[in-house]
Amino acid sequence: MRSMQARNKTIVAVWISLISNVLLTGLKIGVGLLFKSQVLVADGIHNAGDVVATFAALTSTKIAQKPADDDHPYGHGKAEVLASAVVAIILALAALLMIVKSVEALFEPPEASSYIALGAAVISLIWKQTLYVYCIRIGRAENSKSLMATAYDHIADVYASAAAVAGIGLSLIGDHYHIPFTEYGDPLAGLIVSYFVIKLAYRMGRESVDVLMDKNLSEDKLNEIRSIVAAVNYVKRIDRIRARELGNYIIIDVRVSIPNDLTVQQGHDVSKEIRDTIKHKMNYVEEVLVHINPWYPASMDKIRGEV
Repeated sequence: MRSMQARNKTIVAVWISLISNVLLTGLKIGVGLLFKSQVLVADGIHNAGDVVATFAALTSTKIAQKPADDDHPYGHGKAEVLASAVVAIILALAALLMIVKSVEALFEPPEASSYIALGAAVISLIWKQTLYVYCIRIGRAENSKSLMATAYDHIADVYASAAAVAGIGLSLIGDHYHIPFTEYGDPLAGLIVSYFVIKLAYRMGRESVDVLMDKNLSEDKLNEIRSIVAAVNYVKRIDRIRARELGNYIIIDVRVSIPNDLTVQQGHDVSKEIRDTIKHKMNYVEEVLVHINPWYPASMDKIRGEV
């Protein structure tokens, strides 16, 4: 499991994200309503969803850090994956709301753009980009699914804020130089950003479902495990390897064949070496379950006889 210092880093990052989202929600919705910026209001509503999503990430991170117990012998790691799925759903709903609001704005008389609205969008862009870099670094370093989901949520906000900056900026340029149709840059930007947010939500949701359904690790990771196991002394054949993620850690099942004339103690030592070597060489492997099969020289070319 992760160290206490690593856990604290994750919790602090989520708290910073939560407080930032609350402040940015108030800034965007307040300025957007005051100066009638559709994309800024939509972005603010998106941020309001982020508050709920970040709170879910904070709660799930604390749950995921609980040790295994009788009811949850494999730990509580999937709590973070559930939070990631919640974030994906919230992102998708926020994007759909942004589409509706932007389309409605296209059929209404355009509102005059404001430099204050542009300033709010720029502040959000810089703030969210900084939060994304901060959270993704810690999330990847600690393999925290919920924190990485929060980071992806931040980058979705970067897209939204960039669209808001572009749309409001285009409207300001159009107002200044009297360029036709540029006054609709604000709602058009909202439509563009909605596409990126929905795309991001789909990717996050698919990854969450894969983990919840115990999808095997990637072939590259499985090959890495095979190489480690094959190098262990007395391992004659790798009969099967399965590995799955449980949030921020991995559980591996290995079935190997070793010479049939080894003692029980020697078989135990081989199992221990396999487990210890994998856990030493691969970060975030929490458990390795090893099953031993007997290997006979005369059966090398026969169908595997594992039990």
